[in-house]
Parts: sequence; C-alpha cells; structure tokens
Amino acid sequence: MNEAELESWARDFRASGFQLSNDPADADLVVINTCAVTREAVKKSRKLMRRTHRDNPTAKLVMSGCYASLDPQQAAAELGVDLLVPNNRKADLVEIATRELRLPTMPAMAMEPAQQTLLSRNRQRAFIKVQDGCRYRCTYCIVTLARGAEQSRDTQSIVNEINQLHQDGIQEVVLAGVHLGGYGSDLNSSLYQLVSSVLEQTQVPRIRLGSLEPWDLPDRFWQLFENERLLPHLHLPLQSGADSVLKRMSRRCNTVEYAKLLERAREVHPQFNITTDIIVGFPGETEDEWRQTRELVERAGFGHVHIFAFSPRQGTKAASLPNPVPREIKRRRSEELHQLVARSRSQVLQNFVGHECAVLVEGIPEKNPHGYRCSGYTPNYLRVSFNMEHNPGNDIVWIRTSDLNENGDQLIGETIS
Repeated sequence: MNEAELESWARDFRASGFQLSNDPADADLVVINTCAVTREAVKKSRKLMRRTHRDNPTAKLVMSGCYASLDPQQAAAELGVDLLVPNNRKADLVEIATRELRLPTMPAMAMEPAQQTLLSRNRQRAFIKVQDGCRYRCTYCIVTLARGAEQSRDTQSIVNEINQLHQDGIQEVVLAGVHLGGYGSDLNSSLYQLVSSVLEQTQVPRIRLGSLEPWDLPDRFWQLFENERLLPHLHLPLQSGADSVLKRMSRRCNTVEYAKLLERAREVHPQFNITTDIIVGFPGETEDEWRQTRELVERAGFGHVHIFAFSPRQGTKAASLPNPVPREIKRRRSEELHQLVARSRSQVLQNFVGHECAVLVEGIPEKNPHGYRCSGYTPNYLRVSFNMEHNPGNDIVWIRTSDLNENGDQLIGETIS
C-alpha cells in the first residue's frame, strides 16, 4: 500500500511540473509515508524523519501515513516537519503540498514521458492502490484505526491507470489495498469483478494480487487463475496455527478452512506459491498453541513467512489482554520459526528446479565476463538469477531453472529460446 501511494504521488508530482530526485539530500521537498503497524515501524519512521532533516535541513518536509494519522500532534512536533497530510487526505497530497507550501512548478517538466517515474528508477513492477480502509477489527491491528472506513476506487479508473502504465513500458502490476478482498463493498462490486475487468480490458502481461484475507476467497475466485496473466501466488495471512489463538485475535478463518485453501490453490496450479504472516508470542500463547503453529507451518509448505514478534499497540484490544508472553520466549519461538521457514522455503525452491517459465527482468543487470547477470521472479514469485549475453532491459525472458544458489534461498536459471 505504501509503495502504491508513493508511486501515485510520484506520478502526480511529475504531472504538476516537479522533477524527482534520486537523493533525498538534494531534494527541495521530501515526502515521508510513515508506518505504524508495529512499534518498531513507528520507531523507524521517526528515525527517518530526524535523519532526513539532519541531512537536508533546508528541504520542505511533508509527512503522511499511519503514524502521522494516529498521533498527529506528536508527529507534527517532530523536528523539521513543515506539513502533515492525514490518511484521509492522501489522494490530494500533491495539491495540498503545492498550495500550502507555495511550491514553484516547472511546466516543461510535466511534458516529459510518464515512464520516467518508475523505469528511470529501475522499478519494473507497479503497485496499484485499488481500495483503502478495513471493516474488520482484528484485536492486534492498529492500521484499521489509522486507515478508517473502506473506500474503493471505481473500476474504470483502475483499468485506465494500468493501461497507461503498460503504454509507458510497465510489464507487471500488483493490485493492493488495506482490505483488498473487501474491494467493491461500497460500490456494489467485488474483487472478482475487478480482476475480471482488468483481465478483459487491459493487456499488461503480468498481474499480481496483494495480501488477501483467507475468508475473502469465494470458490469461483480460483477460476480467474485460468488466465495465465494472473500469476499463481497469493499472500494469505494466517497469523497463528492454533484456533484458540485465532479466536483471541478475532480472525475469521480457522486452520481447517485455511488448509482447504492451500489444497484448492494447488489444484489450480501444482506450483501455486502461498506466503503468509505469523505473529509469535500473542498474549496467552501456550507451548501447546505454539506447537500447533509450528506443525501447521511445517505441513503447509509456505514459500515465505513474514514473522512478527507480538508488539502491543496502544488503542488495540490485544494490548490489554492478560498473560503476555515474556520477551525471551518470543525470541526463542521466532528463532525456531525462522529455521523452520528456511527449510520450507528451500524445499519449495528445490521443487521448482527444472521448470521453464517467463521472468520479468528487474533492477539493474550486473555486467560480468559472461555478459549480464540478471534476476527477477518466476510467475509464482520465487527469486531467480541467470546470465544473458546482452542487457535485456525491461524484458520478459524465458528461463529454465537449474539449481539453487549456495545459500539455498534463490533459484539459478539459464535462458532458453
């Protein structure tokens, strides 16, 4: 979501006549999109603001995002902040900043190709914000308070944005939202209808979906993956492998239902990659509940797991739950899970050795004696590196995976005609 918002602001700034800087220290204006999903995220956001002001004290500093919206008085008092734009005004950030800070614009810059926004910064994947806000209240989550009620963009504006990005050279888009599966709840529509429209009305070669809640996937949704442009990877947050913990979290999916989703995904595509989130040390988590989580992760065959040690957030129900888990136990469980996930990921990668697939070359290919070392992601979102004789630029190339790297955490491939 933050990536999608940053890209949208970048396009809007360019359209208004501003030039993007590759170095914050050289900028006249710096926009920071803060996060508050954990206390550590707040700490990093504050640290970034202080460092930005130290490195470039003359720049105008605009702050937005969840930390700015949850605690605007404290955020506004941060050293060097010239303008605070809350989440509910994010869509107008460029207009507000230009007006409130009396920023001069250069109309000639607005005439340059829009593709400079992403591709000139070596970004080949575009994030498309399709909705904001969430109707649910998981007990640990502060983001729903910061983001507010659900608001969906109309389908045609999303289609138009994707078509423009594709025209500018973008080959892959990711549909993103705070509650992506809730898209259309305020428009008499649905995520199924949105993805169907994107598949029908755009020609962008590769389409991915952002994080989806497990309970938001009706059975007919899987039919969409019959179109190979919708890539076989989903991030489905689990949070715990114990139903008793999920109940305390106010999650709306149990472990049996989640396991059925994994089965359904692999019926659609044998190499369908599922990634997830796990919260370690939720209040009251017993050793038996932790064992259930480990066992589920071991069975599931996740391609990757984002591991979070529980951090109480003021304003959430979970912050006041009894029986907090001691820090040393959370640390031990996190280490156990990291080791388990590393083995699972290595196995998923090993199972994909010998496959042929299309890969979008990302980043800057590295020159070497054999030509160029390139990297990208397989359709099911596994990292792969390979050599090419020439610099492919923003191309989609066919490769055959042949091995894993020394660390066992990335595929190695070779190009095929």
